[in-house]
Order: sequence, then C-alpha cells, then structure tokens
Amino acid sequence: MPQLLHLDSSADSARSVSRRVTARFSDAWHASGSDHSVIHRDLHSSPLPHLPTSALHWAPHLRTADETVEPSAEALQIELIEELISADVVLIGAPMYNWSIPSTLKAWIDYVHVPGITVPFDGDTAPLVGRPAVVVTSRGNDYTPGTDNASTDHTTAQLRQVLGVALGMDVHFVPVDLTLAERVPALAPQIPRARANVEAAFSAVDDLALRLGGATPR
Repeated sequence: MPQLLHLDSSADSARSVSRRVTARFSDAWHASGSDHSVIHRDLHSSPLPHLPTSALHWAPHLRTADETVEPSAEALQIELIEELISADVVLIGAPMYNWSIPSTLKAWIDYVHVPGITVPFDGDTAPLVGRPAVVVTSRGNDYTPGTDNASTDHTTAQLRQVLGVALGMDVHFVPVDLTLAERVPALAPQIPRARANVEAAFSAVDDLALRLGGATPR
C-alpha cells in the first residue's frame, strides 16, 4: 500500500500558502488510488520537543558509555524514524521564516537525521537513498535565481543538504515566491505574479503526485 508522509510546519493555519500546496499534493495522492494512505504530522499544532540530549544525534551503538537517553525520548525518535522509512514519498511544507526553516521542522530533522540509522556512518546503512521527497518552499519575497534576494534563501540549501545529500533522497522542490504580496504594500504590484506562482505550484504538485503516486511501491 503506497504511503505518503505529509509534514506541515507553517504557523498560519488559515492563510498558509505552503499548507494549501501540500494539501493539493495530498489530495492528488489520495486520488491516485484507494490504497494510497497518508500519515499527516502538523509540526506546528503538535510540535515535537527539542532534543533533550545530544546523545539522540547518534545511533545507540555509537553513543559513548556516559550518554544516556530517557526511554520516552528514545521511543519518540524510533516512531519518527519508522514513519519516515516506511513512507514511499515524503511531502514537506517548509515556509521561510527569517531566511530559514521553522524551528518545528528543524526539531523533526534533528530526530530523524541520525548517523548509523538514517545516515551512513560506520557501514552501509542508507535506508532512504533514492526515496522521493517533495518540498514546498514558500517565501514572502522573490528569491528566484538571479534576483538580489536569491543568496539569502537558506531554506532550500539547508533542506537540500539534509534530505538530498545526507539522507540521499530524491528531492523535488516546489518554490512559491511573493506570498506576502497581498499583505505588504510595497509588494502590491507583484500580486498578479504571486497568484500565478501559486497556480504554477498547484500544477507542479499535481504532476508530481500523479508521477510519484503511480510508482511501484517498495
């Protein structure tokens, strides 16, 4: 049964563009087949606790003798990693907050990026290599390549490094720029472009959901 892991991290539950676009992908995923299931984690409404100890950065067999982990924290990490590994496709809503990702999404990353379990370290452990990930990055201004703001988009680079390089996933970015055009007076002339960007993102996730939803399950 093909399974989607859907993560949202926007703090705006009513007007979030990233949530609208990830919901569009999730709906299209469901439409791909009656057997297509979804695990949805809202990292804002149900935030994960920050790591209680740096020992969780490592697989149990790589921890030092004096590093201990509370059983509840260990159980949460195992649950999150199992969700990730069991997913055929991962969908992430990642709005830009102060030129980076929301802290709620970073907390999730800290739990699942673990050398010796999800990241190769002392062997061939690499369970996520080639796994598709769709990342919807919404940005208030225009951060497209070639613009003055492009170099300050630290969201895309961070997620490409973690998901694509470290975990080895096949990452598909769906950027949506100018999401604040209808709220910030200085950006008002860009409203037509902003609306076109959202429509382009809808089209992109429709295509991705159709293509990835039709892939042969692992």
